[in-house]
Amino acid sequence: MLRLTLDMDDVMANTHEKLVNIILNDFSTSLTEKELYSRALKDLLHPKQLTKLHKIINSPGFFANVEVKKDAIETVHTLSKYYEIFVATACMEFPNSFRDKFDWLHKHFSFIPWTNIVFCGYKNILYSDYLIDDHPRNLAGFKGEGILFTAPHNLSETGYRRVSDWSEVAELFLPIV
Repeated sequence: MLRLTLDMDDVMANTHEKLVNIILNDFSTSLTEKELYSRALKDLLHPKQLTKLHKIINSPGFFANVEVKKDAIETVHTLSKYYEIFVATACMEFPNSFRDKFDWLHKHFSFIPWTNIVFCGYKNILYSDYLIDDHPRNLAGFKGEGILFTAPHNLSETGYRRVSDWSEVAELFLPIV
């Protein structure tokens, strides 16, 4: 059985959407919602705002209530009938995220066994046939085929096959029925 590894943030979880809502509601900014979805937040926010945002992200509980991406649960469940599914999430940068992410995955994707959840830094250590991730840096050293999941911070990236939502993942990986 082929192995399919999925990133969590901005692939399974709508993390960017939560960050945009925080910026619009809690930050003093003239940026619009449209602008906050147009590029990487690091390119749009003042360094002091980025520091504040990183503190929020690293707060216990931040990842606990991130919304699931549309159609992710159903699609991943169907994929699990054809692939060995793993989730690999880079959480070393935000160590307080471990428990939240583990609990979030158990709540929304309970059909993925805990043995198939990988908390890591660099994802080039993974052994998998495919990796779906929103960060090109995670795909760069990956030995299988990297699939880029569209996010505001990767819109100009052209080096990888791309999917923009879970219906496109289904179209790419599921047999025609």
